[in-house]
This record gives sequence, C-alpha cells and structure tokens, in this order.
Amino acid sequence: MPISSPVVFGSNEKWRINRNILVLGFAFMVQFTAFHGAANLQSSVNSDAGAGTFTLAAIYFSLILSNIFLPAIVIKWLGCKWTVALSFIAYMPFIAAQFYPKLYTLVPAGLMVGFGGGPLWCAKCTYLAVVAEPYAKLSGVSADVLVVRFFGLFFMFYQMAQIWGNLVSSAILSSSLGETVTYFNETLVTSTSDLVSNVSLPTVDFGATCGVNFCSGSTGHENTNLEPPSPLKIQVIAAVYLACMVSAVILVFVGVDSLKSVAGGDSATTSPPVPAAPSASYRAFVGCAYGISNIGFVMICFGVFNALAAPLAGAIVKITGRYPVMLTALVLNLCLISALLLWRPSPDQWLVFFVLAAIWGAADAVWLVQVNALSGILFPGDEEAAFSNFRLWESTGSVLSYASAPYLCVRTRLFILLGLLILGFSGYTVIEVMEYKVKKTHHRERNFELVAEKNDRE
Repeated sequence: MPISSPVVFGSNEKWRINRNILVLGFAFMVQFTAFHGAANLQSSVNSDAGAGTFTLAAIYFSLILSNIFLPAIVIKWLGCKWTVALSFIAYMPFIAAQFYPKLYTLVPAGLMVGFGGGPLWCAKCTYLAVVAEPYAKLSGVSADVLVVRFFGLFFMFYQMAQIWGNLVSSAILSSSLGETVTYFNETLVTSTSDLVSNVSLPTVDFGATCGVNFCSGSTGHENTNLEPPSPLKIQVIAAVYLACMVSAVILVFVGVDSLKSVAGGDSATTSPPVPAAPSASYRAFVGCAYGISNIGFVMICFGVFNALAAPLAGAIVKITGRYPVMLTALVLNLCLISALLLWRPSPDQWLVFFVLAAIWGAADAVWLVQVNALSGILFPGDEEAAFSNFRLWESTGSVLSYASAPYLCVRTRLFILLGLLILGFSGYTVIEVMEYKVKKTHHRERNFELVAEKNDRE
C-alpha cells in the first residue's frame, strides 16, 4: 500500500490514528445497533407474504451491483470519511419503512441499504488498511500485523452492535406497550370458568413444527410464539433505531479525520463481507419455540461472544498461525449444524438457545476477521479486485439463501449449508497449501541469492 508522497508525522500521530479507529468503530457500532436489531426481526415480524426475507434478499442483490459499480467511483469523489457518512444515510429508509412495513415499502428500502453497503464497507476497510502504513512506520510493527489488529479492534466494536440493538428490541417487545389491558373482573370470570370446566389444555409439541421441522409455507406451526407484536412496539423500536443512525452520521462528521490528513492520501480500496445473519433461522428456532420477544436476548449472547472472540482470534493467530484457528472455527460450525439437525427445541430448554448462539458467535468472529485479513494479504496492491470478487460471491450466496427461505424447510437448508461449509473450507485449505509452497520457493531463492552474494565477495 504505497503512499504517493512522503508524509511528515507529528508527535501525536499515533494517538490520532488510534482515536480515529476508535471513533469509526464506535460510529459503526451505533449505526449497526439499529440495522442489526431491525434485520434480526425481519423474517419473524414481517412474515406476511415473506416480506421480511424478500427484503433481506433485496439488500444483498443490490449489494452485488453496488460492489461492482459504486465503491471506486464514490470513494474517489467523496473520500473515505464522507463516503461512510453518506452510506450511513442510505440505511435510514430501511428503518423508516418499519413504520409502514409492506412489501412495496420494505423492498425498495432494502435496495437502498445494498447500494449504500458497497461504498460503506470499501471506505471503512480502506481507512483501516491505509492508516496501518504510517502507524507501522511510527511503531516499528509490521503493517500486516497491524491490519489484523485494527480489524480485530474494529469488529469488536461492530459486533457489540448485536448486544445493544437486540437489547433495545427485546426490552420493548417484552413490555406491555400497545397490548390490550385485561381488567380484574374479566380475569376472575375466566379463571372461574376454567375451574368449573376442569379441562386442561393440551401440551404443545414445539419440536414437531419448530427447528429443523419448520417450513415457512406450512400452517402447522401457528402457535402464540409466532404472533407478531403490536404495531406500536415496532414503531417505538424504529424510532429508537432511527435516532441511532442520525447519531452515527454526526459521529463521523465530527469525530473522524479525513484519510488524507491522517495518512497522506487514499490507497487501494478494500471491502470485507457484510455478515449475512441467517434471520430465517431465528424464526424457525428461537421465534417458533422460544418466542419472538426472546430473539433479541439470544442474539445478545451471540453478540457478546462475537465481540470477545474477534480480537482474541487475532491474538491467537500470532501464536499458532492462521490455519489452526480457522480449523477450530470449522469444527465449531460443524458441531453447531449437527446440533441443530438433531435438536427438538422446546421453551423449557432456554439454556440450549444461548449455548448454541455463543458457539455461533465465536465461530463467526474467526471467519469475519481472518477471511478479511487473508484477502488483503494474498492480493497486495489488488485489494479492490480481490474483495469485489469475494463480495460478489458472498452477496450471491446471501441472495439465494434469503430468496429460498420461504420455499425450503430448515432441514434442507441446513444440509445445503453443511455441504457448502465443507466445500468452502476445502478450497481454503488448497489456498493455504499453495501459499505455503510459494513462500517456501521464495525462501529457497532468497537463500540462494545470499549464498551467491557471499561467494562473489569472497
């Protein structure tokens, strides 16, 4: 990542770089507190005509187009700082659409998110990658090591958004806001009639229609857990989330310096994948068996372990290398999918929901940090092409996942996911072997050159 002209760094430049990374991470945390919180509820709250899942599919469809055509143009025109701010604004219609959640309002708003997402993540990753270069000169630490460290720190903030966003939604959904008040005399009459009739209600077998047995098109899983919350609750949640996004824009305006003032100029653009949260699975497991109001609490557990594991994975890689950490993530994901295939969820097994979310969060953190860092390391100087191609396939997979959600049962989706996981890791293993052979050959050539130079001197 060469800088076009020499830059004179001030005595407080390291502090400035750290401050900008922290403010940028905090702004993303506030922004995605709103977005993640709303996206996690889409398939459960906006389930009529598959509006929620089709909206998520629209987001990733437009993200494909966005990554191909927009990042280089927008970043060249606005610079990284203002690209982030403008892209944040593009997410706002998605939250505003929750006040009137219909297919014809949600899908266009989802398209806006995708079009803003491409430039947003390219600009963010460019910022982190470029400031690593002057920081390396100031600290004496390798730029490659600093990139992984900056990514880990950033994603720690980013995944904390899962905690706050789901805390907001869970607190509001668990309240009595907008619900019909039952008076004492009505309750008394109902209770008396129950005693007289002496008829016990049948126990619901949630495992028969939830989890792997959940099918969106089936009418057999109509239980009280899947009843949508009152419109007032959704509107209050949307208002809080919209305020968060406005605050995030202000944070970038005021607290983040332009990349040129920090590092002396923009460099190649890079963009990591936007994590595609499988929210259809929330409805099948958590929403169906545990209740829509509990989705947020389970996702808070996911966010905590994700935020903790992101920097921890980066630190462990320095000790063990990248492959053992990635292999650990694979084992965690295989165990998770196997458990989901065998488990029959029930409301009284509340601890299992949180344990599975914790495993998922830890594994996701490894993929999130290490795949991003690997893409930048493998293609130095060609980051834009590498990440654009990576994002193209990542977004394509997300579109297919969300678009097929209303038509495939969860069991089928999990088997497909299992096959793709094994196939993808096999491809990653081939890349690591190829990279090892290249480094080994380069090391031999370098040793030969050193021996030749020594012989010439003698």
